[in-house]
Amino acid sequence: MRILIVSDTHGYNEDFYEVLKKTGEPDLLIHAGDLQGLEKELPRLVKCDIQMVSGNNDFSLSLKQEQVFDVEGYRFLLTHGHREGVYYGTDRLLYKAMQYEANIVVFGHTHEPIVKFDDHSGIWLINPGSLTFPRQANRKPSFILADIDRQGEIHFTINYL
Repeated sequence: MRILIVSDTHGYNEDFYEVLKKTGEPDLLIHAGDLQGLEKELPRLVKCDIQMVSGNNDFSLSLKQEQVFDVEGYRFLLTHGHREGVYYGTDRLLYKAMQYEANIVVFGHTHEPIVKFDDHSGIWLINPGSLTFPRQANRKPSFILADIDRQGEIHFTINYL
């Protein structure tokens, strides 16, 4: 199973279209918030399952602020991260993931990609960065592809445009 994870597109969707051309349609699309209009287009752009949450800039959206869902034996917590103070660390985010018994927490807000396994909790911390306003050192728009292999193992790869 292939999962495309994006965040913080902020209504500037050209790079998202480029990602879809580059990767093809995934089996699951996850957007971690700050869509600012893309939420209306996603169902027309892809036929796969879509999981998305609102971010701190999605003022008029009726999307939930967090979602919990299961995919092939993994429990995901999806949140934008601003309510958990991710600029100051991931402790609150990990605590929330433990409350939901999630193995993977996907978040955005920082505009910096991260793939990190927390040894203490056994939880993956996944942030795809931003396709629009990247803040990491190389300043390249980023997204994550996750693959669940035939043995049921999940693998995450940070990709840049």
